[in-house]
Amino acid sequence: MRRPIVYLIGTGPGDPSLITVRGLRCLMAADLVLHDRRVDPRLLRYARPDAERIAIQAVAPHTTEHDAICLLMVEKVREGKVVARLSVDDFFLSESSGPEALFLNSEKVAFEVVPGVPAALAGPAYAGVPVRYPGAGDTIVIMGERDPVAEHTAWSHLAGLGGTFICHAGAERLTEVAQLLLSYGRDPSEPAALVFNGTLPHQQTFEGTLEQIRRRLEKSNGSDKGTLIVGHVVRFREHLQWFDARPLFGKRIVVTRPKDQASELVDLLEDLGAEAIEAPTIRIVPPDDLRPLDEACATASSFDWIVFTSVNGVDNFMRRLLAGPSDVRALKGVRLCAIGPATAERLQRHGIKVDLIPQEYRTEGVVAALRESGDLAGRRILLARADIGREVLADELRKSGAQVTEVVAYRNVPVESQEDEPDIYRMLLDKQIDVVTFTSASTVRNFVRILGVEQAADLLQSTAVACIGPVTAEAAELFNIRTTILPEQYTVPGLVSAIVRHFTGAAASG
Repeated sequence: MRRPIVYLIGTGPGDPSLITVRGLRCLMAADLVLHDRRVDPRLLRYARPDAERIAIQAVAPHTTEHDAICLLMVEKVREGKVVARLSVDDFFLSESSGPEALFLNSEKVAFEVVPGVPAALAGPAYAGVPVRYPGAGDTIVIMGERDPVAEHTAWSHLAGLGGTFICHAGAERLTEVAQLLLSYGRDPSEPAALVFNGTLPHQQTFEGTLEQIRRRLEKSNGSDKGTLIVGHVVRFREHLQWFDARPLFGKRIVVTRPKDQASELVDLLEDLGAEAIEAPTIRIVPPDDLRPLDEACATASSFDWIVFTSVNGVDNFMRRLLAGPSDVRALKGVRLCAIGPATAERLQRHGIKVDLIPQEYRTEGVVAALRESGDLAGRRILLARADIGREVLADELRKSGAQVTEVVAYRNVPVESQEDEPDIYRMLLDKQIDVVTFTSASTVRNFVRILGVEQAADLLQSTAVACIGPVTAEAAELFNIRTTILPEQYTVPGLVSAIVRHFTGAAASG
């Protein structure tokens, strides 16, 4: 039985993958998720679909707004609910966190504090700066947003400690801190670094002397938060720089795949340093009429071949097969063909091995491979495909004498732009996008439908377009969209490798 409780969770410095395992487990258990607006929206995907979500602004403690937040948590727990209160950074580094925990305690409400990775330590780590190193001083001073002591004696002590000094705060506060360090005797030529947007794909790191960093801070936007690092450890960035040295660092890449299928592409891009912007143009839904698919599943054993041309075809066919009286044993004796390794891998998840994967991962390759496998005359072949799939495969197989049954396994449905999604039109217009990726002809067609035919062609003239294969590239060409990046292997990893080659090759030639 679940215990009603409030989990006070620090989500870390910005990168959603830096939440702790414990924090993620508590988030997934919550009935109500109260989250700062600064918390990355991608974290909210781990909440239960039926969980209530409330976004809140950062407010000062003991105000009416803050009291309302505290009372809401108490009320929900007394209703028997589990509450996840999400805060960026480490929870207890927030000004309002201590009062919230004390209020819960005074109301005899169970709570648990789940620490988060502090930005003051993550920023240096992602910039390639070790906060401690033998010979670089034994002292580490970490200062936050507010100045705890502004007396002359205190600052003279702080400036004279040596070692590593770190401050995570707004640019205005960092400017003040840098000036105070210099005013009270810190060496103006001491190595220093400044990290903005630490751990995020648009992280910026500046190096120089303390005096140079102070001058840069004076020109910064005072509202920007950053991390100031002062000390000899900054010199190690030259050797330990890793985060912003990745091949796609700083690149903004649009992913048009359906949201529930975008994770592989998004993860691969982000692991290589890119900022993946999810802008799904389609979603995958079952057929309007399930009877033809159910009949095909019920008679699956009567076919000589079943051909799957996509992961979606596998998922929806197997879902209906297992929903009926049969199971995977119905496929015994039936030969299976998958258009590529990703489709084959999806079948393997169901404990099924494929008999044939064509060397070329497109319709024409499937036809050639099936013909090479033996005489197709009289062979019964089932094609589980999309509602708008190409007719080429079925037509060519029939020309070889095969008896082809086509069944719609899924439909591609256009996705309308949502208010909370990125404005891709504006970002393309402002030339803030480096690559737009398309993984199917459907994603191309619906991308064009959303932006407009002429507008899409015009906006993509100055942006790299990456298509997963020739069929997708042909669909783009119909709308006067030129494909810049085409992989040798028509898979998601192949697409990402081609994007990397595009930029690393450009950098080398430049």
